[in-house]
Amino acid sequence: MNKNNKTYNGASVFDFDETVGFSNNVVYAHLGDKSISVTSDEWPKVGEKLKAEGYSFDFTDFNQVTDGTPGPLIQKLKNQINKYGNEQVYILTARHSDSQNAIYKWLLTQDIALKIQNVVGLGNSTGEAKAKWIQENLITLGVNDIYFVDDAFSNVQAVKEMFEEYPKGFLIKGKSIITK
Repeated sequence: MNKNNKTYNGASVFDFDETVGFSNNVVYAHLGDKSISVTSDEWPKVGEKLKAEGYSFDFTDFNQVTDGTPGPLIQKLKNQINKYGNEQVYILTARHSDSQNAIYKWLLTQDIALKIQNVVGLGNSTGEAKAKWIQENLITLGVNDIYFVDDAFSNVQAVKEMFEEYPKGFLIKGKSIITK
């Protein structure tokens, strides 16, 4: 309980790519006869620009975890599960929902037993989509202490701004931080 006599109901939400794990998956961008591939670490920097230039995108390569390796926040994910259990720990990725099983299986190779339904693929790379998911699936259900981490500044900013929309005292804690 805190000083306002409220009960903490917490959740931890981690992005996957460049946060919990790295992979060799790419987005295929097409414009007329021109095709390029964009890695997940490049996507937040160039995706909007390519879209504005008229490119269309194929994200199906991200339905797998190709050559996955641990990311900078994998130990933090393990620590959260060890400390709080896996009920309220989530992977929230821009990858399509078809990637759920591949991410879940990759996590198992890293000795992470996350609940499969807590691996959420949005199929949307906007920060607003991540903020909306947190709002609709956590905050409206009474979660009032949220830790969110992502490698894309726009996602971190959108979630932070969503947290700030709530009146003081409604959210006990809402942290939205960038992967370092």
